[in-house]
Amino acid sequence: MLEYASWPRRIAALVIDWFVSSLVTIGIVGLGDYGRQGSSSSWVVLGVFALEVAVLTTLAGGSFGQLIVRIRVLTTEGRPLSLLVAIARTLLICVVVPPLIFENATGRGLHDRWTRSAAYVR
Repeated sequence: MLEYASWPRRIAALVIDWFVSSLVTIGIVGLGDYGRQGSSSSWVVLGVFALEVAVLTTLAGGSFGQLIVRIRVLTTEGRPLSLLVAIARTLLICVVVPPLIFENATGRGLHDRWTRSAAYVR
């Protein structure tokens, strides 16, 4: 039986993913534009984050951060997520609220329940 990923592990993966997405954004828009108040760089970070998470979840079973902290995202039947399901799951994560409403026993948020997925320890 697969073990669900803990919250500290999930948060560590999110921090890593956001940090890497910020670095990529700095590479795209430049450090000056990234730090400028009123710039749209925060939206670019979110877009880079969403693209990275959706694509890597489909291709590798988890985002960059999830792979580092040894989390694998699968369907509840144990299969890899399709690109469409990974995109839907990622967009729900970007909305923030679905991951904050979760089951105590499994830690699965609404984004996981609605897409019939789960984050497991590899």
